Order: sequence, then C-alpha cells, then structure tokens
Amino acid sequence: MENNNIELREKIRLGLNLAFKKLVAYKAKNDGVLVFSDQGKIVKVKAKDIKL
Repeated sequence: MENNNIELREKIRLGLNLAFKKLVAYKAKNDGVLVFSDQGKIVKVKAKDIKL
C-alpha cells in the first residue's frame, strides 16, 4: 500500500513539474511575468529570467 502512495506522489510531482515548465515557456513566449510570494512579500519575475 505504501509503495502505491510513493508512486502516486511521484506521478503528481512530475505532473506539477511539467505544468510549471509549460507555464514558464508560455509566459516567456508572450513576454509575461510570474508572481510569487517570498515570506509574505510579493515578488514579480520575468518568465525569460527563469532557468529550468
């Protein structure tokens, strides 16, 4: 049972990673900005500046 949970977690992690890469690529193509929170402060980062 625990092995299934580990496999599911890994699949979810890989899916989130792929979705983030696609988002960054899309935003970089359209000269977009991503907004993050860093310890409660809002930080804006140009997608072209993000290295994956």
